[in-house]
Amino acid sequence: MRSVRARAALGATVVVAVALAVAGLAVLLVLRANLTDQAGLQAEVAAREVAGQLALGVPYDRLEMGDEEDHPVQVTDEDGRVVAVSKDLEAISGTGTDRVTPTLAPSPAASASASASAEDGDEDDDDDGTDSPDPARREVSTDDPDFTNGTATVDGDRADYRFASVEATNAAGLTLTVHAGAPLAAEQRAVGSVRGAMLTGLPVVLLVVAGVTWLVTRRALRPVEGIRREMAAITASEDLSRRVPEPGSHDEIARLARTTNETLTALEASVERQRRFVADASHELRSPIASLRTQLEVGAAHPELLDVNGAVADTVRLQELAADLLLLARLDAGERPGAALLELGALVREEVSQRTGDRIPVTVSVAEEAGGLEVTGSRAQLARVLGNLLDNAERHAHGAVAVAVRAEGGGVAVEVTDDGDGVPGAERERIFERFVRLDDARSRDEGGAGLGLALARDVAVRHGGRLTVTDAGERGARFVLWLPGAR
Repeated sequence: MRSVRARAALGATVVVAVALAVAGLAVLLVLRANLTDQAGLQAEVAAREVAGQLALGVPYDRLEMGDEEDHPVQVTDEDGRVVAVSKDLEAISGTGTDRVTPTLAPSPAASASASASAEDGDEDDDDDGTDSPDPARREVSTDDPDFTNGTATVDGDRADYRFASVEATNAAGLTLTVHAGAPLAAEQRAVGSVRGAMLTGLPVVLLVVAGVTWLVTRRALRPVEGIRREMAAITASEDLSRRVPEPGSHDEIARLARTTNETLTALEASVERQRRFVADASHELRSPIASLRTQLEVGAAHPELLDVNGAVADTVRLQELAADLLLLARLDAGERPGAALLELGALVREEVSQRTGDRIPVTVSVAEEAGGLEVTGSRAQLARVLGNLLDNAERHAHGAVAVAVRAEGGGVAVEVTDDGDGVPGAERERIFERFVRLDDARSRDEGGAGLGLALARDVAVRHGGRLTVTDAGERGARFVLWLPGAR
């Protein structure tokens, strides 16, 4: 099933079906247990009535057993012999013995009389030789009866019964067990009716649940379909200024729409930034290429007029610009920095020592730390950052450029300062944008292409660090490169 609505409807239907099945089974079990307990109570009452008569010495053939069809009765002695059964009882099971024909045995009264005569045979008695049962020896068991399920056939009709077994002791000390049953037909009819109602109603309930879930899911997913259509239209038209509709429900779908619009906004800004980057790069490349071509054409026509130094300078400028553009492209593509272990103090000294053509000498100070000034990253990229920061300082300084390296905040900080005019507060973030030059600070002829500081910050961020600019005292600018320490 590829449709979310179909899966949701099916899932809800299955869950409801399982829940209703479990609940229905529990209801049936509870109902059956209650009705079975009621039948057992009826059987116990019938058994105790007969047991009471036996305790009073009523002869077996004169026992009042009530409605024999509703309460079949079987009486057995201590040896399991059947001594009495209810009228028309033809077969029985579940009472310990399936015999329904009474065994010839003395009645309770006769047994009691014989027992009394045996005990008083050595005494004179003025009576007729018979004694009434001793009331003190007559009792009906007060223990909870034993319950069993079985069947009985009464007058040709076979049915299921719940049997209760109650013990009674007559005056002669004979213990008899009365098995009396109560029909389970009412329990079976009630359970059958409830089960039938459940089986009939369950499909209807499941159809209702499936239908309601389908409609509710369809209504809930309608904004998603609107978002999908709008995204498809944006993809087809390539118009990133369009936005998907945001529902006013303030739920997950509304948050999805807002996140989608935020993504479109970021994508539009990225594409626009890329377009500006391409346009600015094309413009920056055009100037040195045009200058170099002009000089070469003049040199070809008039060799004595060829400006070799200018051609070399334009070539170097073109080479550096191409290298910056290539590095920025790799950074934008998500290239990870290297994992080489670098000592920033040594790296700074090495880079400064190679700058022999600077118009202002660079002062270097490295704080000696017990743990060293080590970081991890790409040596070439970090050297490029240092070179760009020094080029910027050389371009704007009046007479002093200084570099300081120290440990700071669990990492290493490289501070490049100059005594130039500084950076206005409103421009301190703008100078890190690509192809940005401050009009009052540099021109295309004297300055770079506006990529040095942008590239330096990108490299710093890729290495998990940061690059910021502040005032250097009364005048000048202070650029601080912070990188996390080596792990």
